[in-house]
Amino acid sequence: MPTVIRIPTPLRKLTSDVETVELDGSTVGELIDNLEERFPGVKARLCDENGNLRRFINIYVNGEDVRFLDNLATAVKDGAEVSIIPAIAGG
Repeated sequence: MPTVIRIPTPLRKLTSDVETVELDGSTVGELIDNLEERFPGVKARLCDENGNLRRFINIYVNGEDVRFLDNLATAVKDGAEVSIIPAIAGG
């Protein structure tokens, strides 16, 4: 069963305005790689040049922030829901 990935509005221009994508992958990193394969350019918006998650991007697996788990190595089980949430600043 594929994982559902929720795409935030600012990244939808890279996904042809698709709100959710279903992909296979056993870790968050694999899902990002598979997302990049399907929608070239999206990985550069999520990860820095060293392959680490950008600090202003938050990714949640079933409501849990991957930074408090295993970051991109966080395991993703079949049927999981992954949300990509860009940080918003203002004042």
